[in-house]
Amino acid sequence: MDEPRWLDEREDRAWRGYRRMRRLLDLHLARDLMHDAGLSEPDYDVLSDLSETPGQRLRVRELADRMLWSRSRLSHHLTRMQQRGLVTREECPTDARGAIVVLTPQGRRAIEAAAPGHVAAVRRHLIDLLGPDEIAALAAFSHRVVENLSDAERSPPR
Repeated sequence: MDEPRWLDEREDRAWRGYRRMRRLLDLHLARDLMHDAGLSEPDYDVLSDLSETPGQRLRVRELADRMLWSRSRLSHHLTRMQQRGLVTREECPTDARGAIVVLTPQGRRAIEAAAPGHVAAVRRHLIDLLGPDEIAALAAFSHRVVENLSDAERSPPR
């Protein structure tokens, strides 16, 4: 068995800083979203994904994949969103076992009302704290990590 490649001091500082930043950023964005718009982060993710798709509808399977959730977990969440009038579900015309999630007019109003405050919070808590080069670096390394992790999802485990 190979010896672990422990993080050096610089790498450890970066890793711990990233973990702390991610937790705090998620916490503050979630608090602001709930306070300002009465939406949870998953609510916002569902509504924004639907609002950005043609016909404002997605298959449950595709939405679950986008959110990195199981279909069962998403189904429970969608039931709560349906009860609040934000989304509806329809049968899939090409697959009797499939369902399609549809953004309702109330859901459209909710995402349109929430988006300005959410983008202001993203700016306040992250974007406006960075310079142009830092934003470019953030975009570059986040895309590289996402691509690597996405490739790993498609590959068999080691």
